[in-house]
Amino acid sequence: MTPQPPADHWAPASWTSRPAEQQPAYRDAVALERAVAELSRLPPIVVSWEIDALKRQIAEAQQGRRFVLQGGDCAETFADCESGQIARKLKILLQMSLVLLHGLKKPVVRVGRFAGQYAKPRSADTETRDGVTLPSYRGDLVNRPAFTVADREPDPDLLLRGYERAALTLNFVRALIDGGFADLHHPEYWDLGFVHHSPLRVQYRELVASISDSLDFFESMSGSRVHEASRAPFYASHEALHLLYEQAQTRYIERQGRWYNLSTHLPWIGMRTAKLDGAHVEFCRGISNPVGVKVGPGMSAEWVQGLCEVLNPRQEPGRLVLIHRMGAAQIEARLPALIETVRATGTPVLWICDPMHGNTESTRSGIKTRRFENIVAELEGAFRIHKELGSYLGGVHFELTGEDVTECTGGARGLAEGDLARDYRSQVDPRLNYEQALELAMRIAAYARSA
Repeated sequence: MTPQPPADHWAPASWTSRPAEQQPAYRDAVALERAVAELSRLPPIVVSWEIDALKRQIAEAQQGRRFVLQGGDCAETFADCESGQIARKLKILLQMSLVLLHGLKKPVVRVGRFAGQYAKPRSADTETRDGVTLPSYRGDLVNRPAFTVADREPDPDLLLRGYERAALTLNFVRALIDGGFADLHHPEYWDLGFVHHSPLRVQYRELVASISDSLDFFESMSGSRVHEASRAPFYASHEALHLLYEQAQTRYIERQGRWYNLSTHLPWIGMRTAKLDGAHVEFCRGISNPVGVKVGPGMSAEWVQGLCEVLNPRQEPGRLVLIHRMGAAQIEARLPALIETVRATGTPVLWICDPMHGNTESTRSGIKTRRFENIVAELEGAFRIHKELGSYLGGVHFELTGEDVTECTGGARGLAEGDLARDYRSQVDPRLNYEQALELAMRIAAYARSA
């Protein structure tokens, strides 16, 4: 793996000259070309000044002046593009951000895993059932989950449908925020039944009461409701996996003199596609968006150093986000060396902890799940390690939903393996439910107050 030439030699399609992993194989080349051409013609989903604003806020988070909350579904589905589900997802992220704001005493940047998280990497190109082999389900942007020949065939028209669903989702989120949905900050709107079951219930009650008192004080002094005084933006993010989709929404902004991926504010590169000589790194090195990279225990110090050099050769603040996902069992052994390696490069990065992906396991019956206690252990370990090394953990990255699903075990209600079958909905990876997500935010706030 060797660093690539400077971005001066870059074009949106330059990735096609590199090995491209995790890309679907379309049979109808004409239909694919037609869909990509239509995507290239349609208006962008986000705009460049929103991206630049997020980059400035990430730069402040790198300095310890802000904290980033990134969360949402493992993989969005087209069926989930409906008002109730979007509102519930926004509600939990808003409430988590308020808890974090109160506990950390600094502004929280809200970044949703939504409005484009329709493609997913797979460990194999095909899936076999009862002697029948078909293409793997790669997310609604590519094909359909039903195990039939027609459903599993990659369909170029789904690219256009994904664009439409992403635009509808983000427009609805913006409308909710502008219309006062942030009034859900108030604790009387919260579902806090789980608090009674937690060993930290006293601390949680005190935290919620303190938040409520602070909000009441603000509103009394200002003479306005919180949501009227706060219009904090909500940013979108997704894994930049399907490169034709990303390329089609990449535009050159004349007044900025730069290329932007206008399908999202914050694209990220997954571990499976983070090779230095690969197509995904090649694509991302040329866009002006802030770019995230998932960093795991199998990545060497030299690999991470190379990513810093390729993706942020000019050492631009706010440009690079490293999302470490080590797993509770490996974070102590793996994370410190990577922190020291990145520090030695001089590259400014925002460190974010993803305590979800490194803690995925399967039950005896083959159901994928994650244990709440392992998620907490990795999260607390990350805060401690960064502090001990004089670094700053500037954000968290969760797969979550505003629904009362049963996909991760543990939490205040003590969900067990037998509970998973009650309401397991995810087509890909297990997510935190509403109560577990809010409890995690309270854990972080409590940890910050005691540190």
